[in-house]
Amino acid sequence: MPMTVEQISVFVENRSGQLGDVTRVLEKAGINIRALSLSDTTDFGVLRLMADNTEKARDALAAAGFTVGTTPVVAVDVADEPGGLGRVLSVLSEHGINVEYLYAYTQQESTRATIIFRFDRTEEAVNVLESRGFRVLGPKDIAD
Repeated sequence: MPMTVEQISVFVENRSGQLGDVTRVLEKAGINIRALSLSDTTDFGVLRLMADNTEKARDALAAAGFTVGTTPVVAVDVADEPGGLGRVLSVLSEHGINVEYLYAYTQQESTRATIIFRFDRTEEAVNVLESRGFRVLGPKDIAD
């Protein structure tokens, strides 16, 4: 399996207070959220997040009654500058690799950004990116 990191997916009802409930559970468990993305439908939302301790976060949310899953995704380190994401997307496009979704985060005082990708062909995407000099991050990189 290529180098991936586990993303937590939490299914939440599309009603006021649900996101706050999720964050309170994580806070009580001592979990730091690194990145998150929310997509919704009429009845529910899918909160995708990266945490500093995926297993502990997943267990805490499940114990609190949330429906939780994990998905392998690829975290890529890129320059936090105009064109940083575009360079990654160009390489993927050259190889016909589809991005199913993505979200990103940066850290203060950093010149780097981390982009979280879900691909249609994960192993090929990782191989292509690494062969073109992009740094693919592992779980420890996300936790730190």
